[in-house]
Amino acid sequence: MDEIKDKFTIKDLENISGVKAHTIRIWEKRYNLLQPKRTETNIRYYTSKSLQKLLNVALLNKHNFKISKIAEMSEDILLSIARELSISTAIDDSAINSFKLSMFQFDKVLFNTTYQKLLESRTFNQLFKEVFIPFLEQIGVMWQTETLLPVHEHFISNLIVQKIQIQTEKIVSTKITNNETYVLFLPEGEIHEIGLLYLNYILMQKGYNTVYLGRSLPLDNLNFFIRKTIPHIFITQIIFKPYVENISSYFQEVNSVFENSPHRFVAIGKNTAIIKDQKFSIDIECFPSVKEYVSKF
Repeated sequence: MDEIKDKFTIKDLENISGVKAHTIRIWEKRYNLLQPKRTETNIRYYTSKSLQKLLNVALLNKHNFKISKIAEMSEDILLSIARELSISTAIDDSAINSFKLSMFQFDKVLFNTTYQKLLESRTFNQLFKEVFIPFLEQIGVMWQTETLLPVHEHFISNLIVQKIQIQTEKIVSTKITNNETYVLFLPEGEIHEIGLLYLNYILMQKGYNTVYLGRSLPLDNLNFFIRKTIPHIFITQIIFKPYVENISSYFQEVNSVFENSPHRFVAIGKNTAIIKDQKFSIDIECFPSVKEYVSKF
């Protein structure tokens, strides 16, 4: 099992904080804000404590605190002011920074207080589109640069999933006003369901009947719904699975399973571009993101 990451390169710090590496170095030399350590082979690295401090410094700096003044603050004062700003402001950048701090510090209280503050000035839909989506995109970058460990992503993803489920529960009793039924599922091996959960919430909010089947579903598990004579819309999202080299064959299988049925099929994810121009006997629509698909409603 992976250990919690406690060694970060300066590039990691840049990817997470948004502060350029050369700026971090200037802050180190001029103000002694961070004290990098060195490995036995003399390679510089930063601890999680340094990362947390940099995120706090960046937050204060965005709120017009001068670096020279921040440098004079004790660790406790810096943390206190940063936490107060995180909770009291509803600025998107500050909120995203707070969620990053929450993720790396496993701080559920900070996540929840930031979330509740955001809800004071916007709807959940606005919050998701304006804050959660950019935040999740940044998490994606951190994944690609190996800045994150699964333990961080799982922690924050589960908190976001809980918020979507709470909002969804509020509309469970809403009367269905649209006749179309949407069946939502993730391909076998795919477990990243935040986008699909949010789409399920949007569809329910608009009065559509939905059947949410969740993560990692083999295609043959859909047979009950495929046999229906009333047309359904099937929606799947691809984040990591199937892998790029297997996407074409996956959709060939989809085509075979759904052939001669009255249903429509929607595929979401940037990697679906691979099959966008391929010919299938069934109707397959491709969208690069949930946001793009939602915009059609």
